[in-house]
Amino acid sequence: MEEQSTKSRDGVVSVVIVNFRGAQDTITCVRAFDAIEWPKDRLEIVVVDNDSGDGSEELLRSELPDVRVIQSGGNLGFAGGCNLGVREATGEHVAFINNDARPGSTWISAAVEAMAADPAIGAVASKVLDWDGELIDFVDGSLTWFGMGYKREATWPDSPEYDEPKDVLFGTGAAMLMRRDLFLEVGGFDERFFMFYEDVDLGWRLNILGWRVRYVPGSVAYHKHHVTMKKFGQYRENYLLERNALMSMYKNLDDVSLAKALPAAMGLAVRRGLAQGGVDATALDLQRSPGGDDVGSLEIPKLGLTGAYAVDYFVDNIATLAESRAQLQASRRRTDRDIFPLFRHAIEPAYPIESYLAAHAALVQAFGIDEHFVTSPRILVVTGEPIAERMAGPAIRAWEIAKVLCRTHEVRLVSTAGVRIEGAGFTAEYATGQALHAATDWADVIIFQGFLLEGAPWLKDSAKILVADIYDPMHLEQLEQAKDLGEAGRAVTISEITRILNDQLVRGDFFLCASQKQRDFWLGQLAGMGRVNARVYDQDPSLDSLIEVVPFGIQDDPPVQRRHGIKGTVPGISSTDKVILWGGGIYNWFDPLTLIRAVGRLSATHPEVRLFFMGLKHPNPGVPDMRIAWEARELADELRLTDRIVFFNEGWVPYDERADLLLDADVGVSTHFHHIETAFSFRTRILDYLWCSLPIVATQGDAFGDLIAQRGLGVAVPPEDEEALVQALEWMLYDEEARAAATSAIQVVAQEYRWSRVLQPLVDFCRTPLRAPDLVERLGGAGAVAHAFPPRPSSLKGDLALMREYFQAGGVREVVSRAKGRVIKVIGSR
Repeated sequence: MEEQSTKSRDGVVSVVIVNFRGAQDTITCVRAFDAIEWPKDRLEIVVVDNDSGDGSEELLRSELPDVRVIQSGGNLGFAGGCNLGVREATGEHVAFINNDARPGSTWISAAVEAMAADPAIGAVASKVLDWDGELIDFVDGSLTWFGMGYKREATWPDSPEYDEPKDVLFGTGAAMLMRRDLFLEVGGFDERFFMFYEDVDLGWRLNILGWRVRYVPGSVAYHKHHVTMKKFGQYRENYLLERNALMSMYKNLDDVSLAKALPAAMGLAVRRGLAQGGVDATALDLQRSPGGDDVGSLEIPKLGLTGAYAVDYFVDNIATLAESRAQLQASRRRTDRDIFPLFRHAIEPAYPIESYLAAHAALVQAFGIDEHFVTSPRILVVTGEPIAERMAGPAIRAWEIAKVLCRTHEVRLVSTAGVRIEGAGFTAEYATGQALHAATDWADVIIFQGFLLEGAPWLKDSAKILVADIYDPMHLEQLEQAKDLGEAGRAVTISEITRILNDQLVRGDFFLCASQKQRDFWLGQLAGMGRVNARVYDQDPSLDSLIEVVPFGIQDDPPVQRRHGIKGTVPGISSTDKVILWGGGIYNWFDPLTLIRAVGRLSATHPEVRLFFMGLKHPNPGVPDMRIAWEARELADELRLTDRIVFFNEGWVPYDERADLLLDADVGVSTHFHHIETAFSFRTRILDYLWCSLPIVATQGDAFGDLIAQRGLGVAVPPEDEEALVQALEWMLYDEEARAAATSAIQVVAQEYRWSRVLQPLVDFCRTPLRAPDLVERLGGAGAVAHAFPPRPSSLKGDLALMREYFQAGGVREVVSRAKGRVIKVIGSR
């Protein structure tokens, strides 16, 4: 492409339209710009006539006197015509639209707004619908491993799901916009393509060079679709598609990808042509056609020659293509691994012809194409909690992560503690030992909680991308929970769990936590493990690529009550009583005691008050019974409140039935003691209160206590302040104005905690998962063969070394059991 010949005018958009014997379509397109929402003094329309020779140029000049009509002097194709138009244009931005398309009212304004908001956006891909605006022409582009671009959603009905902006590999030349100086800088459209895939090639190049191509659904255009090409025959179109696919992949794939794909793609192009033309490929084969003849020619349809001719054109242009490739690869900013997810469906064969499909399958297997062109990483989510009707917080979180990620990935959810329900768009399975090994071998990305690295030690040395979900600071919990194990057992448990967490921090490529306060805490621990270092910092000074805040979330769907779960159902609670709901289990770091006393006092003046504890027995049998739960029962009995004012659900409510209880409540409550676990915890039960718009009374000091106070979601009270708790409960139960204000505020905040929203950082990471930069030297890049970790010196003695074996054998349940036995033996020997 020639150098820029004119200087750009700030704020002006130049629209380039290429015409070749389609003057009436072009006139219709240009006149549609009268109705767009863009200032006329900042709009320039440039029509390039590609030497139509049918009177088009004269007609265009006559009918469009305010438009710049440029005669190209020859048929330069779409690519050459656009490039000429850009050189002659004067706008800061250039917009391309087919002459058989028309712009929507915000086609320009929405695109320019998106580019102004983010300088990293190099081009805007418009949403393109059919002429009537009902069916899709383009909402995203896909690319096969052999270089052919296609529009997967073409002719599907338009729907709201296509109204979300996103990064794409390329926009369609039928309607796209970009900065003029960038277009010129990267060389514009490749004129060797003439037409077809020049838009794919341009978008692919932009992505390689580090620019983003952004699909902006507000930038809408309408297209008649291939009106121009229908005049010239299917074989010409196929020929252009075949040769341009080869040129595009040769220029843009990196060395490793090209070595795998190019030989297979050239062979497949020949097979594709023969298959489409219905050609007998055995005609020259003596073994399969042994009969002789003296005929010196074969009759082959033009369609049958498109692949062979395409390969010949590719060979004929290899010298100039090699120069282009060398320049582009030398300037590469993003790897193929980064870009492959934007291909979307790389292993799509594209043509449903039996002989062709057989060749495609054979080539994909022979060259390892499917293992290399991973466009959608396979995701394994692992939890140590049971996946069943009744689930605790970690299992719920793993379940919801799998639900969101399965929209765009193949996902398997594995529990090492048992699975008793079917997955929803993903597989849910129980796996330990060899089954767990097989599951981790299958995955590209593994998202895990808890003790996975103890049960799957091979992952420490693997090249898998590991995402550690550390939303639960287990070692802080054990400061309180492990008191029941005695001094020796408590010390061993805390030390061992801290070691397990540290192993995760050393190995993880990406980390999830639940709040900004947690993130600060974990950054300190990551720094202590050497993970806050120059390599991580140089890649991303914010360290967001290392650790992101992903809170516990709430379901996107609103709650539905199928039956009453408390009022009029639980003996002793009528349909008119005021219900205070404790939404989860009772653990040692919680304070149900002050709450029970406060509710006892409140019931003296409000006898209709009821306190309902939603679950006592944790669904994971490995979680021991808590001392504080026993104390809560004892206190309620002592105050003669049990089954009269205070009620305990001895089991655990099924996940899908919890709305039946939550929607019977009038206030949600969460009270805890003041200690370190409180400061860095994330009370998952409060998310259900948000889901069901329940006014909240909770203790100050944790992330949610701050949120409740700041956003007016209810009342946050000091720890163990019985009087403040009585007043807060009375206010939230009986002051209708205060209740309404809290409910209104909760409905706003709840939108911020939808699972689909809070999981976005994880969704973004899984789209292009990357090895943490400080682990590359030790583990290699994504998919590389890993090297073993250096020996880790032990800092534990005696019992602690033994406890490691217990953890590897059976996790926390085993260590709790063994610790109790060990403590008994030690005490008994004194």
